[in-house]
Amino acid sequence: MPEQIMPLKDTQNERDHRNIAIDRVGVKALRFPVEVREKEGGSQRTVATTALAVDLPEHFKGTHMSRFVEVLNSHGNCLDVREMKKVPEELLERLEASKAHVEFEFPFFRTKPAPVTGKGGVLDYTVRFEVEACANGDSDFVCTVMVPVATLCPCSKAISDYGAHNQRGLVTFAVRAKRPIWVEDLIDLVESSASCELYSLLKRPDEKYVTERAYDNPVFVEDLVRNVASKANAQDNIVWYRVEAENFESIHNHNAYAMIEKHAE
Repeated sequence: MPEQIMPLKDTQNERDHRNIAIDRVGVKALRFPVEVREKEGGSQRTVATTALAVDLPEHFKGTHMSRFVEVLNSHGNCLDVREMKKVPEELLERLEASKAHVEFEFPFFRTKPAPVTGKGGVLDYTVRFEVEACANGDSDFVCTVMVPVATLCPCSKAISDYGAHNQRGLVTFAVRAKRPIWVEDLIDLVESSASCELYSLLKRPDEKYVTERAYDNPVFVEDLVRNVASKANAQDNIVWYRVEAENFESIHNHNAYAMIEKHAE
């Protein structure tokens, strides 16, 4: 006869007497391969840093951490972005929770032609998907893009005899939308709001172009977030957004920052 396995003590299911519920408990910094659809019809495989969590009622001592990993791995060795919303729904069932929250943050790559020579170069962006599901049927999805841009200071241009100082900036743009929205469209919206977009490959004619384009389109960090907000306001598909811009100043040892948030009506 096979040897019987003695049942092991399940400490997580013991009762906790402090009467304090936990809003989120789970795992973070778990890397997992994902496949992301592209607007032009293709897809790209990348690696996401994930976070998975549920709420924990006051009477439970702990949650079952292994079940988070089991749910994620149940989708195979590469999770399609279209299946991401299923993950929190499965966590609700497996962990008997009332709310589940998952995040997938990953690099997203685009091949961009240089503005004059047309030479292609790959540029990376950071994208984050946050998906939430509730036992009552409510759900939430937030898409965030982090887009590097170039900005040129309007004040410096106005007072200087020999040009103006410029710097790289990072725009973090998070949205909720009525209908699915393409990552590429969000990136384009942000890049068109800056002094100039960035490229990974520039020859001399391209460098001349981007330098002069930035000079002709000076923006403060305040202008940058207002430009993004104005373009987002013009899209009825976007019902909520938060846009943050941080300029890595070239003549100061601090950064400039601005943020605008539109609340859903």
